[in-house]
Amino acid sequence: MPALTNRLPSGHLPTSKKEMEHLGWDQADVIFFSGDAYIDHPAFGTAVIARVLENMGLKVAIVPQPNWQDDLRDFKKLGQPKLFFAVNSGVMDSMVNRYTANRRTRSDDAYTPDGRANARPERAVTVYSRILKQLYPDIPIIAGGIEASLRRLCHYDFWDDALKPSILIDSGADYIVYGQGEKPVVSLAECLVNGNREAIHDIPQIAFAVPRNISDKYAPNSIYLHSYEQCIEDRDKFGENFRIIETESNAYAAKRLLEDCGDKTVVVNPPCPVMDTEELDRIYGLPFTRLPHPRYRGKTVPAFEMIKHSISIHRGCFGGCSFCTISAHQGKFIASRSDKSILSELDKVVNMPDFKGHISDLGGPAANMYRMGGKNKRACTVCRRASCLFPKICGNLNMDHAPLLDLYSAVRRHPGVKKVSIGSGIRYDMFLNAEGFIDGGGKKYFETLMEYHVSGRLKVAPEHTSGKVLNSVRKPSFRLFIKLKEFFDALNRQKGYKKQLIPYFISGLPHCREDDMRQLSATMSRMGYRLEQVQSFTPTPMTLASTMFYTGKDPYTGEKIHVAKTNEERKKQQEYFFRSTR
Repeated sequence: MPALTNRLPSGHLPTSKKEMEHLGWDQADVIFFSGDAYIDHPAFGTAVIARVLENMGLKVAIVPQPNWQDDLRDFKKLGQPKLFFAVNSGVMDSMVNRYTANRRTRSDDAYTPDGRANARPERAVTVYSRILKQLYPDIPIIAGGIEASLRRLCHYDFWDDALKPSILIDSGADYIVYGQGEKPVVSLAECLVNGNREAIHDIPQIAFAVPRNISDKYAPNSIYLHSYEQCIEDRDKFGENFRIIETESNAYAAKRLLEDCGDKTVVVNPPCPVMDTEELDRIYGLPFTRLPHPRYRGKTVPAFEMIKHSISIHRGCFGGCSFCTISAHQGKFIASRSDKSILSELDKVVNMPDFKGHISDLGGPAANMYRMGGKNKRACTVCRRASCLFPKICGNLNMDHAPLLDLYSAVRRHPGVKKVSIGSGIRYDMFLNAEGFIDGGGKKYFETLMEYHVSGRLKVAPEHTSGKVLNSVRKPSFRLFIKLKEFFDALNRQKGYKKQLIPYFISGLPHCREDDMRQLSATMSRMGYRLEQVQSFTPTPMTLASTMFYTGKDPYTGEKIHVAKTNEERKKQQEYFFRSTR
């Protein structure tokens, strides 16, 4: 299909019937319902998937943050689409968005105009999908984004302190496009355009539910997980499921997963191959306005203000941190954009009316993984490791920082750029070990970072000081942070900088006891720190740490571990962040 050329004067996709009529549309092909405000920027998943579908020649409309508590007029105003509804909770999981780690309601929402709270429901994907299925029972609902992705199978829900079935069962959605959804959603849309709905079941990176009595047809090259009911009865079986799910999620060539729940079987097809540079470049080359929709004129969306002058240079993360959902959602294999694509986006940023010369970030899930990966790709196809960095750096891993340094240099040379900050997290264990810099390239990266890309503060995440806690979350020894601080302080003295190294810590992690927090507090006090970048661990679906939190065991070893489960113990651990033990 040819791409559409008729757009609103602002360049945005329509969000109202009036805007659809302005474009001469009687009906949209696809209608999005999202928990976020509509920001047409490549950092927002709704905008990306919508532009990908528009590029197919489809008519795409968006209903941002619909009111689910009135007469449901927001769900009716655009009518029904020809092909499907696309539903997501927004960039964040709606429960994480609404509640703190102590289960208290947040007072604001960064993805809502003027930061207003309560603009989306709890479990937004389920709420939106149920409403749409009630109103339009014959129209397929495609759920996507992080909330649907990480709930595609039986999962632990921290807020209800219970196991939940696949979100397909609870929501009534017809399909989930999990992970980075550009490739599978195009295939799915093509099937619906051609009237071949049955073929959707063969698309990679799609999940769906079928009657249990016909699930055997999906058994070849599949792994049967323990059923939802078995996991409810036996926590160890839930742990065994997680081990399989994580292993297959990180595999180069994964198997299909099957999980029974009641009279249905949830089918999760293996992920698509990692996108190559050309595919990623085409996505970022789509005609994003990089601006909020004009409906928000006069209002501020805080999340947009944070990222509007930032540029993403790659996707994926091979760190494998046990509390993090990035690899579960984006995968552990890195997909990098070309310098040409990045510099082309840089031109667009420089030409934004409010740009004053400062690029706020040039990064990704981890700032310094650009163009990195296995030296021998064939070795990666048989690797089953969750992390390329833990317990030790893989000997097959290319950690050459030279391409990233070349990119930094090219961006700094742009005549419209005065400053480039690196706001994404730095993995310092990729250029440092306990003895010092791993190689000359790592040393050059650190020195370049300090000279050009750290204005006043470098934020890093050692997470904890305890060895057993760090092992449980797949992070390096705290000795590496000490070594980093030595080099940081030495460079400050040598160059006359007055920069600060700001560590980030988490309480309540698996294995962590009150004594560990007491030692953390004492250690950081001795080092002269008054902690400010801290939080309490929030167990989120589909992570190793949340599985350990629920089961009280390491699913890989069967070892029983301590977890701070009660609010009282979690609060007591967190209080050590604010104590001085000097």
